[in-house]
Amino acid sequence: MNRKWWHDKVAYQIYPKSFYDSNGDGIGDIPGIISKLDYLKDLGVDIIWLSPCYQSPLADQGYDISDYYKIDPRFGTMEDMDQLIAEAKKRNMYILMDLVVNHCSDEHEWFRRACEDPEGKYGNFFYLRDKKEGSLPTNWRSYFGGSVWDDLPGTNKQYLHVFHKKQPDLNWENPELREEVYKNINWWLDKGLGGFRLDAIINIKKALPLHDYAPDREDGLCSVQAMLKEAAGIGKFLGEMRDRTFQKYDAFTVGEVFNEKPEEIPDFIGDEGYFSSMFDFNETIFGGSEKGWYDATPITPDDYKECCFAAQSKVGDIGFLSNIIENHDEPRGVSHYIPEGDCCLESKKMLAALNFMLRGLPFIYQGQELGMENVPISSIDEVDDISARDEYQVALKAGLSPEQALKVIARLSRDNARTPMQWSDDPNAGFTSGTPWLKVNPNYTSINAAMQIEDADSVYSFYKKLIALRKDPDYKETIVYGGLEPLWRDRHNLMAYYRKGDCTLLVVGNYQRKEQEIKLPGICRNVLLNNYKDIAEDKGTITLHGYQVLILEMAI
Repeated sequence: MNRKWWHDKVAYQIYPKSFYDSNGDGIGDIPGIISKLDYLKDLGVDIIWLSPCYQSPLADQGYDISDYYKIDPRFGTMEDMDQLIAEAKKRNMYILMDLVVNHCSDEHEWFRRACEDPEGKYGNFFYLRDKKEGSLPTNWRSYFGGSVWDDLPGTNKQYLHVFHKKQPDLNWENPELREEVYKNINWWLDKGLGGFRLDAIINIKKALPLHDYAPDREDGLCSVQAMLKEAAGIGKFLGEMRDRTFQKYDAFTVGEVFNEKPEEIPDFIGDEGYFSSMFDFNETIFGGSEKGWYDATPITPDDYKECCFAAQSKVGDIGFLSNIIENHDEPRGVSHYIPEGDCCLESKKMLAALNFMLRGLPFIYQGQELGMENVPISSIDEVDDISARDEYQVALKAGLSPEQALKVIARLSRDNARTPMQWSDDPNAGFTSGTPWLKVNPNYTSINAAMQIEDADSVYSFYKKLIALRKDPDYKETIVYGGLEPLWRDRHNLMAYYRKGDCTLLVVGNYQRKEQEIKLPGICRNVLLNNYKDIAEDKGTITLHGYQVLILEMAI
């Protein structure tokens, strides 16, 4: 593998709307991010990915972009963005933006002009089909529920949107559209961006000609995934985009890639891959059901372990995965991956270490370093997430009571990750002096950055130690480039693996409340990290406390 500048880095995702509000309007903003750069630098962060802050009507929280060349006034100005890039550079940090080019907003100039003249240049920027009474061009279901087809205003045509109806899909088959995308990417990279996270990128290639698939629910529609499984030839688009943009700047790119085939991994993240890295979603998609969230299978500790190891095995040394516990589209990781009722200081640290020490680039989502948890909800009226509101209706139609449906939503809603960052125990968690756009988790008085920074035993301090270990000259080569070998794979509620390179590290976590014993496979030279103050060891046998995690340097 060719070594790259970003291999030894640590990344952090910011959801701007919820990170820090500098002007009291209840919405996080770019000046707020600038004011917290030293917090991130002190934690050990190198790369900062910003969820969208482009001009947008916010139908899908900024993933519906109405102008790719403007910052939304809610978040600040282009001068603020230029200052953020410059201030990050002073601290040897890199800014990534979200690249959202499967779709734009229906308020984008391209779409408005397509409505004015669907047969003209901009009509071909989208997927338009003649409207036929009583039938739809295809029976695909939008990711947010309902048909992917809606009427093109003022015309006798319909347009395709695999996400929200205010997010019309862009026609990547059109070279003129691609040229506009590349022009915009290069414009941003010229500004000094470190790169991009590529949103929903697999969706840019449709299986042509567009056609129906077997329905998978009583609504007579099918998941868009059925089409994506058949779509072939995305490499033409992704390779062209890489060559015309990212490669020229040595930019870092991470793809939101689902359902990739094993043989395609070198194409995506090999030395000449389309992207620098791609996220490991094995854990996040586990247990999903075509029927809806209500039918999802909860993930167990053994499931989590197998998901991680399967992803690591699939990629091997071909390239780098980007490893996550949570992001803006997922519930809080500690509420999702730790068994119900077991969320505590020790289990949060264990989950952090087991994920962070995997081979690949670690991504921290804002508040993850504090162990932020899911937010309690008492009514669907409190829910902002459009996908959660749709899934609530799906659950009701499936026969669940309102109470049962709400419990499903509370567990999986994207609002869980989008509640304001908990900076302190001041009103509104120190996020804003105004009224926050989304309610603050009431546990902010006990889970917040101000308290944890001062506490050597906090989740924050544990993350800081993990990052310092990854950058330690004695262990960096092994942690960044060393191989990963699972150990005791069949042991119930135990996750253990070696990282082997210049030295041998053993990472082992007791994924349960009950103690369990392990026999060390060699001599322990050094205890690098422990989420307890002691190790119960007797003649090479260690009795692991509940949710204890150890990182040991071994003599093997």
